[in-house]
Amino acid sequence: MTENIFSRLHLLVGDDALKAFEKTKVIIFGIGGVGSWCAEALVRSTVKNITIVDSDYICETNINRQLPATTKTVGKIKADVLKERLLEINPAANIKSIHKFYTAENSSEFELSDYDYVIDAIDSVKEKAHLINTVTRLKNTKLFSSMGAALKMDIFKIKKSEFWKIKGDPLARALRNNFKRSKIFPEKKFQCIWSDEARKNIVESNLRINGTITHTTATFGFALANLLIDDIIK
Repeated sequence: MTENIFSRLHLLVGDDALKAFEKTKVIIFGIGGVGSWCAEALVRSTVKNITIVDSDYICETNINRQLPATTKTVGKIKADVLKERLLEINPAANIKSIHKFYTAENSSEFELSDYDYVIDAIDSVKEKAHLINTVTRLKNTKLFSSMGAALKMDIFKIKKSEFWKIKGDPLARALRNNFKRSKIFPEKKFQCIWSDEARKNIVESNLRINGTITHTTATFGFALANLLIDDIIK
């Protein structure tokens, strides 16, 4: 059955690429508006060994942009719902869901050196900085990272570049400040998806929550998958 599922992809990339995709091991941190769509794109590209990490439960405000969020899944563990969907796409996949928040204290539990790729779709600056510094110290594990997808609506402004070349992205700026304060910096260069679009919430919110829209967050996620797929082929 899986041969028929991926026949169109086979025509595009050939045998060697499909075999490489199937052997690749990926861990995704954060499966919200960005990470969930990245996971979807990867599993539909025959990437079989995927670990998804997220501590959240699905809530109503997730529905406008997050793949596993529907009116029927509100209240459920986000990682478990996404795992079920990914296995419906490819029952032969090896999907592991971890209902946990990444921190400096528990980082060793994830055994990051066992993975070929780490996808960073974390929002929290402190934990994101620690993950970046940890992965860039690993010899054989490659990192791809998402910067801020909130307050963006124009997908044609979305870019890829090395982290230190990013300009005009508030999350990247906050990360650089974190590295400078801690005097701990990434040991290797790493590619990021980002946008320099400047936009504000039209409706003011005392909760300081940034507005989001599906086509932007999903494009960030698909772009991360693009980086990974291209890297395997190359």
